[in-house]
Order: sequence, then C-alpha cells, then structure tokens
Amino acid sequence: MTAPARPLPARRGSGRLAAGPRPGRVRRALRRHRPAVLVALLALTALLAAASVMVGARTVAPSGVWSALWHPAGSEEDIIVRSLRVPRTAFGLMAGVALGVAGALTQGHTRNPLADPGLLGVTQGAAFAMVLGIFALGVDDVRGYVWFGFAGALLASVLVFAFGGAGRGGATPLTLALAGAAVTALLHGLVSGLVLLDQQAMDTYRFWQAGAIAGRDPELLPRLLPFVLAGLVLAMANAPGLNALALGEDVARSLGHRVGLTRAVGVTAITLLTGAAVAACGALAFLGLIVPHLARSLSGPDHRWLLPFSGLLGAALLLAADVGGRLVARPGELEVGIMLALIGGPFFVALVRRRKPVRL
Repeated sequence: MTAPARPLPARRGSGRLAAGPRPGRVRRALRRHRPAVLVALLALTALLAAASVMVGARTVAPSGVWSALWHPAGSEEDIIVRSLRVPRTAFGLMAGVALGVAGALTQGHTRNPLADPGLLGVTQGAAFAMVLGIFALGVDDVRGYVWFGFAGALLASVLVFAFGGAGRGGATPLTLALAGAAVTALLHGLVSGLVLLDQQAMDTYRFWQAGAIAGRDPELLPRLLPFVLAGLVLAMANAPGLNALALGEDVARSLGHRVGLTRAVGVTAITLLTGAAVAACGALAFLGLIVPHLARSLSGPDHRWLLPFSGLLGAALLLAADVGGRLVARPGELEVGIMLALIGGPFFVALVRRRKPVRL
C-alpha cells in the first residue's frame, strides 16, 4: 500500500495571513526606513503644534495665526495666539520631548519596562522642595517655587544614585530601582504631612500634581530650556554606553565602557530633563512610561535611534492630549494631565497583561 500523501505546507500569504501583512513585518519595514519615519514624526509634531495654536474655546483660522505671529495689530485673536497659545504649545513641546527621552533612559538604565522617570524620585523630589519653599519660606510666586522644584529634583536624584551605588557592586538596575522607590515613598510622606499643615501649599500642590501646560509663565521657558538642551546632549552621549549595558555589565566593561560613568551620565540626563519638565508643568503621569514602548516598536532597541523617536513621540502625544482635552469639554477643557491619565491607564493595564512582557 502506498503511504498517504502528507499535506503540503500552507503557502505564505494564503488563508488568514492573506488578509494583511504581519505586524512583525511592518515593524521591520519601519526600522529599515528609520530616517523617513523620523521625518514623518517631525511633520506630525509640527501639525499638532499648529493645531494647538488654532484650536480652543475660540478657533483661530490659519490666516489669523499667521497674521498674529508676523503682523500683530493688537486684536483679540493676536492676544490669544501670542500670549496664551504659543507659550502653551512651547511648554508642551519642551515637556513632551524631555519626558519622552527621560522615560527611554529610565527604562534602559533600570532594565524595567514598567519604569518611568518618577521611579528615580525626581517627581517627588520636585514636589517636596516646592511645598517646603511655600511652607517654610512663604514663596508664593510660580517663578520662585519652580526653582525649588528643580533643585529638589536634582537632590532626590543624587540621593537615589548615592544609595543605589553604596553597595559593593555599585549602582545596578535593581539597586537604583529600590533606592528610587524608597526615596519616593519617604518624600511622598513628607509632602503629605506638609500640605496638611498649610492651605496655600495644599492648593499649589494640588494644581501642580494634576499636571498642566496652560497658564504657565512664559518667562520660565527660556530659563528652563538650557537645562533641557543640556539633558538632551547628555542623553545622546549616553546612548552608545547604554547599548553596551544592554549586553550586560561584563560585556560593556570588556568593550571599554566605564559602567559607573555611564550610569552617572544617564541619571544626570534624566534629572535635568525630568526636573525641568515637572518643575514647570507638574507631574505629567504616564508620558514617560508610554512613549518609549511606542518608540521602540518603530525604531528598535538601538538607543541612538530610540531617544530621538521617544522625544518626538513624547511631544506629539502631549500636544495631542492637550488638544483633545480642549475638544471633549468645549467650551471648557480638561487638563492635559487628566487626558494623559485616561490614555495611560488602559495602556498600563494592557502592558501588564501581555503574555510575553517586553524584556529590556
């Protein structure tokens, strides 16, 4: 008797797969054209920035925006565009780029796909110093307590890195994460105690904690921008060392990288970027968590590409959330921090429930 013929293997593209390309193939195709994708993200960010200037309780036509920017005549539209929406959009761009890049650095250095910049105590450090300045020194101007927030972010990061590197093995992803969790818990308790003792501190902290890019003093932007630029330069300088650390610390040392210096540069960049963003715009939750995962699906794990992708996606997502908050509650608006929480909560749940969590 002849053996029954074995069924022929299904051809690629037949059956269910013929309905469309595999997601893995799409990602690989995008990674092969990363410069073009980066330019597309830059164009998307520019479009969202234009929408941020035009959309609001009163919509301004593109011709009105152009006239307000280049030929202002003192009209109501000119005041809305130049005094309110342009600074708001600029703060959104600065905070989005800073928190997106800081999130990618944090996840890379801690090897934790669920980490965000707040894991290293930066956010709570800024909150504690800001509330302390209001409570103890009576600082009541945003241009005053924002610098307390920035100094607190720097101090908290120094403490986390000092505690995380105090052991025999120096600073490692695990010790940095544990030290950050401990410092964050301690500062959160101190902040909670201070705001209960002072009504002004409570009101300011409550507004700051919600996170917003509207109503910020435009004079803060040129003062904080140098810190963000310095953080971006350090971040890109940190990218090759971070790629080597992804292979293991022993491999990184064998390739000539100084692990301690790489960690120090990375934490400094995270501190400058996150400190400037949260001091000016408050605690914008989930942005530093979501953006690196979206960027990694487009750019791959190479931090030389991942960091620019994260910066542009961070700015685009923040501006999109801000514009969306103006549309869903028109003529009022929802603060961008609330919109990010509505987006980030389901994303975080989906990330945790994945069968195969992302390994960094």
